[in-house]
Amino acid sequence: MRSKQTNLLQGTLDLLVLKALGPGELHGLGISRRIEQITKGTFLVKPGSLFPALHRMEEAGWLSSYWGESENNRRAKFYRLTRTGKGRLEEETKQWARVALAMTNALKAT
Repeated sequence: MRSKQTNLLQGTLDLLVLKALGPGELHGLGISRRIEQITKGTFLVKPGSLFPALHRMEEAGWLSSYWGESENNRRAKFYRLTRTGKGRLEEETKQWARVALAMTNALKAT
């Protein structure tokens, strides 16, 4: 049986993280679970990919973070979108919509 999971295309992780954080703050594992949920299991983001991306996005000013307690009463770093991050989410969403439409048109072409 074939798995419905697939590899992320370059540049999609940032958009998925931004989208996952759109509704509100989450800790790292929560972000990973949310990405799995919103992609219906197509993308599973492992810590080795997620945490470097979170640090890079925080350095870029797209995310802010603070330490708190998770639902399991464990210390966890929580992330939230900054104003810059919200703008980036809008920009990335528009760009990916254009790319998806172009690819759809190309695949339908005869």
